Amino acid sequence: MPDERILVCDDDPQIRRALSLILRDAGYDVLISSNAEQALNRAAVAGPHLAIVDLLLPDEHGIELCRRLREWSEMPILVLSAVGDEQTKIDALHAGADDYVTKPFAPGELVARVRAALRRAGRETSEPRVEVGPLVVDLAAHAVWVNGEEVHLTPTEFSLLRVLVLNRGLLLTHRQLLTEVWGPEYADATPVLRTHIANLRAKLQGAEAERRLIRTDSGIGYRFSA
Repeated sequence: MPDERILVCDDDPQIRRALSLILRDAGYDVLISSNAEQALNRAAVAGPHLAIVDLLLPDEHGIELCRRLREWSEMPILVLSAVGDEQTKIDALHAGADDYVTKPFAPGELVARVRAALRRAGRETSEPRVEVGPLVVDLAAHAVWVNGEEVHLTPTEFSLLRVLVLNRGLLLTHRQLLTEVWGPEYADATPVLRTHIANLRAKLQGAEAERRLIRTDSGIGYRFSA
């Protein structure tokens, strides 16, 4: 049974109760908050392993909460919201969210998404250390450096970089990357992939400036320069 702590931030008491029941039945400890400030305080004190964040909070927008959490925490953030338009999803991912689930949600799918995000974040591996110019990716240590300075990636960004690095030189289609990193239910979610690739390139820009590391094959996919 899992022993991770999940932080839930939602202003709807019915949703909070439902999420508590679902996640506790799945074996998780649950920390409850009803607004952004409370969520930030509980995250700082209790050190949760994953956060589930609503967007329409009483004190500030959930996207801003994602951004503030991401300033100091690398835990996976899953947005759970009734807002389902594509631009809002992209904005949330830009702000540091790792996944986005639209209400109403299926309990089984939600638990599966939580488990997948935690699995990506805590991947145990004996994989190699890869050096390409000023970029160093230590897959075993789950760490990345550019020009000797550590670069902090979200679990999803690291998982995406890992797949690209392990297949360096090979063209990976959008579908292959989405299925490997997010799961088969995301196989057609190309905007999600583009957003994370853009975030990854921005964080690796010190290495990208010297040599284009993540190359785009227009309309097909991406490859990591060998």
